[in-house]
Amino acid sequence: MGDRRIQGELARLGLRLYALVFLEHGTRRLHITGITAHPAQAWTAQQARNLAADLDTRMEPLRFLLRDRDGKYSATFDAVFLADELRVINSAPRMNAHCERVIGTIRREVLDHILIVGESHARQVLATYESHYNRHRPHQARDRLPPEARKHPTTVHDLGARALERTRILGGLINEYRYAT
Repeated sequence: MGDRRIQGELARLGLRLYALVFLEHGTRRLHITGITAHPAQAWTAQQARNLAADLDTRMEPLRFLLRDRDGKYSATFDAVFLADELRVINSAPRMNAHCERVIGTIRREVLDHILIVGESHARQVLATYESHYNRHRPHQARDRLPPEARKHPTTVHDLGARALERTRILGGLINEYRYAT
């Protein structure tokens, strides 16, 4: 699992927002735990607690947390994961390739195309994208499966017999396609 901040410029307000992102390396499951204009040690520790509470229902255990040495990650932040028997590994800045790549993906696919107008708007946009990323977006490392998929859908042999349904995500910025049932 890795973490990294996403920075978004709010042109109208002149405000910079930070989102704390965790990525499960094996499944590529994305967790965006919070957004703030003032990321401090207390805030990152609370985001760690929120994530740990969400992960308590997992079937497969996590083994480690890879994070950079930013001062916003305190001993309290690490203690949350150590309590769940995760080994915390400190890396050099920008040395977590998987997490850096997902941050670039979020920027390219969403943040470069939407003018974020406030913290609640950023929270809504990133929550919508997180859901799309985990439930629908294919990943090469997972044989083109989304993180929450267990197997490929059944192959359709008569393509003319089934219609496609399109779901517009984020106002049509992203489109998801499924066969009509």
